[in-house]
Amino acid sequence: MARTPNTEAEGAGRRGRGRGGDGEREGRAPRGRGDAPRQEREESEFVDKLVHINRVAKVVKGGRRFAFAALVVVGDAKGRVGYGSGKAREVPEAIRKATEQAKRNLIKVPLREGRTLHHDCTGHFGAGRVVLRAAPPGTGIIAGGPMRAVFETMGVADVVAKCLGTSNPHNMIKATFDALLSLNSPRSIAAKRGKKVGEIIGRRDGAAAAAAVA
Repeated sequence: MARTPNTEAEGAGRRGRGRGGDGEREGRAPRGRGDAPRQEREESEFVDKLVHINRVAKVVKGGRRFAFAALVVVGDAKGRVGYGSGKAREVPEAIRKATEQAKRNLIKVPLREGRTLHHDCTGHFGAGRVVLRAAPPGTGIIAGGPMRAVFETMGVADVVAKCLGTSNPHNMIKATFDALLSLNSPRSIAAKRGKKVGEIIGRRDGAAAAAAVA
């Protein structure tokens, strides 16, 4: 007796086993959508400030062709900060490139009480030199334009800074980061010297009191 094929059952099985069948896609999450909330949280975590925009003109056969270079500082207001530069034919695209580069070049800076630096420091880059000094509460940010953007995005509330030898915003930013990289926390100094953190802080406070009396 000849067997009659069950076309409906075979078609259902073929759809379930096939590459694009319904059986393979059941219970699967959409591709590329799981990382969206994480990316939004990372973007909301950082604060970015535009420091400088430079317009460059290139003379070509048909006239002049303009391009833009942007310098951006990014930080999370908790001690992490970075800077980046980007070039493009349009200003928004240049800012986007600079922001992405800044997020890739973040550094962690130890802060004293979450508001100021642990100690005074200096930084150099090219002809520029910067001096950063810790300040008591209520001082505020006393610094020039590019350096102020770094401290605001980093979360510093009290600091005194001075830049010498240059007014180029790129050199000022790089000299400021050179100074920030030389900062040390009492915990790291105590670990290097084999002492307790209280001994390092006590000695620092005693020296500051003696200097105030003198």
